[in-house]
Formats: sequence, C-alpha cells, structure tokens
Amino acid sequence: MEKIYTGKTKDVFQLENGNVLLKFKDDCTGKDGVFDPGENSVGLTIEGIGKANLETSIHYFELLKEAGIKTHYVGANVEEAVMEVLPAKVFGHGLEVICRLVATGSFIRRYGEYIQDGTVLDGGYVECTFKNDEKGDPLVTSEGLAALGIMTPEMFNSMKEQTLKITKIVADDLKSIGLDLWDIKFEFGYNKDEVILIDEIASGNMRVYKDGKIVDPVELTRLILNR
Repeated sequence: MEKIYTGKTKDVFQLENGNVLLKFKDDCTGKDGVFDPGENSVGLTIEGIGKANLETSIHYFELLKEAGIKTHYVGANVEEAVMEVLPAKVFGHGLEVICRLVATGSFIRRYGEYIQDGTVLDGGYVECTFKNDEKGDPLVTSEGLAALGIMTPEMFNSMKEQTLKITKIVADDLKSIGLDLWDIKFEFGYNKDEVILIDEIASGNMRVYKDGKIVDPVELTRLILNR
C-alpha cells in the first residue's frame, strides 16, 4: 500500500483495487491535553480511541446506509483499526462542515457578545471551514466557495441538506440512550461528481452532553457501543 496522506487522527493509503484505506490513530483534537472537537490541532493521545472511533463510525455509517444516504464507506477491520472507503476528492485542500445544534465552543468565542453559551440553535446551524492549521481553519461561506471555484452552489446545497439529515440521525440515536448532541463535524468529498460524506463519524468529532455535563470521547464511545 502507498501512503498518500498523514492526517491528525488517521493515515490514508491507496489500495490496488482503486479504493482507499483509512488507518485510525489514537490522537484527538484539543488543547493543553483537553479534548475539544473544535480545535484544529492534536491536543492529546488516548490509548485505544482509534479502534473505538472506527467502531463508532461503522455504527453510524450502517445507520446512514439503512436511511438511504450514500457515503464513502465500504467495509472495515476493527482489529487492524482500518476502514476501506470509496475514492473521493476533497473540496479545495480539505473542507470541514460543522452542524451546531447548541451554541458553544468556537461559536461562542466568535459570537459570544450576541449569544449565550448553551443556547439552542433551532433547526441546526451549518458552517464550513477550510482545513488550514496555520490560518486557524478559517470560515468560508457558500458564496466564497463558489467564487473560489471550489464548489458550485448546487454542490453546497446538497452538502448542507445531507449534513442536516445526518446530524438528525446521529442526534436521534444519541437521544435514545439519554445523550444530547450539541455539535458535530463532518468532511465531504465528491465521487464521480456526487457529493458524499467521507472521513469518519466518531466520538472525537462531536460534542455530546449527559445531564448537563460534557461526555469525554472514551466514555461517549462506550455509551454508544455498549447500549
């Protein structure tokens, strides 16, 4: 296999059959040793979280498959912490899509003078950031993506619609076990001109609360998988 990309939480390899292999690592985004899905750099390492994130991703990709939502997911091997996926080109140099159900984290750091931490954002609020650590993952609008030639308005609308549908599926699943999803981060790409969800759906990419307290990624994964 040829390694084609080294990411914060995964390494990416090219397979001979044309598909791609994702190797999950035990790194999480955060700052000063504290987990934070809104941060743009690795802040801590948690032993075993790579395999756990893979298991969580499998759980949600299967739910999306049942709901008729196409993703890049093909199959996985939990013991080796790898997932086989369809090839997909990222938008630009990488685009992250955040769906916020409750105002918190970096949203409050930007807009705290207008809204209180913990305020419910009715219907969900979708925003996009470029994957660029040096520039702090800058926000970009749908108009900006079109002006830069990165994505057509039609592609953006498809991505936003899928984001809201996927977020609801994840939120409903978490609600069934007494958990509240506050925000979640996705990555999309295009396969044969079709916009699809890529990367993962894991505990390290979402902020979840139980009884008013945030659930750390290890405990969240345990709650999701051991219901």
